[in-house]
Amino acid sequence: MSQSKIYVGNLSYNTTEDGLRDYFSQYGTIEEIKLIIDFNTGRSKGFGFITYGSAQDCENALAANGVELDGRKLKVNIARDDNRRAGGGAGGPGGNGGGFRRSNNRSFSRDDRGNRDRE
Repeated sequence: MSQSKIYVGNLSYNTTEDGLRDYFSQYGTIEEIKLIIDFNTGRSKGFGFITYGSAQDCENALAANGVELDGRKLKVNIARDDNRRAGGGAGGPGGNGGGFRRSNNRSFSRDDRGNRDRE
């Protein structure tokens, strides 16, 4: 395994980067902790990423999966490669990203359904 970054999910909104460092440093040397914060509220989104100095330290940290921290059972996995989410977008200049757009010029009245001449 060459990956040295883990995903840590199901975090309490009260968990801090310092709290993560205190707990996860038992598994190895931590190079970086990134707790994901909601831009609008300034609160944690309940997940983050920890980068270790070695792949072995990262693998050791997987043992924290299911461990309770700040009242929540952690979900710990190897972090996915950021390149998986690249691409896509709004479809280029002037595009709206696709989807279904209903024309406003249509009439959806029941008109004469059910009033056909029957003999």
